[in-house]
Amino acid sequence: MCEIVVVIASVSRSGHIRHPGREDLGGGIDRGQRAVSGSERITLATRHRVEPGDCISSIAFKHGFFPETIWNHPENDDLRARRKDMSVLMPGDIVFVPDKRIKTVSKPTDATHVFRYRGVPARLNIVVNCYGEPLRNKKFELAVDGVTLAGQTDAEGGIKIAIPPNAVLGTLRVDEGERQLEFRLELGRLNPIDEVTGFKQRLHNLGYEVGELDETVSEAFRAAISRFEAEQGMPPTGECSDANRQKLREVYGR
Repeated sequence: MCEIVVVIASVSRSGHIRHPGREDLGGGIDRGQRAVSGSERITLATRHRVEPGDCISSIAFKHGFFPETIWNHPENDDLRARRKDMSVLMPGDIVFVPDKRIKTVSKPTDATHVFRYRGVPARLNIVVNCYGEPLRNKKFELAVDGVTLAGQTDAEGGIKIAIPPNAVLGTLRVDEGERQLEFRLELGRLNPIDEVTGFKQRLHNLGYEVGELDETVSEAFRAAISRFEAEQGMPPTGECSDANRQKLREVYGR
């Protein structure tokens, strides 16, 4: 929660000022923007083509909205039906970004007023394993876009930490005895599980050898599926199916 302190010194007879509303995360209106009434809008509606690394949080942050405002917009009904998870989009998906609403308030002049608005960090959730065992209660450092964050993994090897919604790359270092494990993170690049690449990415991140992370259904990928199925008590088929896709979603977390 951030505070903006505004001193109003006879700006107008009515004392109208502008301040960031629920959907304006960029600190208000750009310089030079004319005053508008509460019923007017800035015309910004557009359709955003998803690029690698995009998710609803990063798109919303770029355009000055809360993620839920964009994700739940009626124009994105089809997208929600296909993707289910606002954090997992596919390059080429089209996201509708609505007009921005401007909020106005009236306050007396020659006074100081405090306005609060909510920031929107994204939350990074990771479980760190080594040879199938969670790295429990281990110190870690996470460098994200030039900022280093430190902490300790939880009892399940998990890390839950706030990061900027538009973060792209990260490096995670975790202490393990006398050595330090290092992981490179490409944030926002997890594809939907319905796609071959999305299925591969999840198996790869769980430690399975799947071959190239592309759309090719290779022998290595089939072998990884069979191994995963067997370890989950399922008949090994070596094929993507609704059943093993659902199980993978449960194991991976999304």
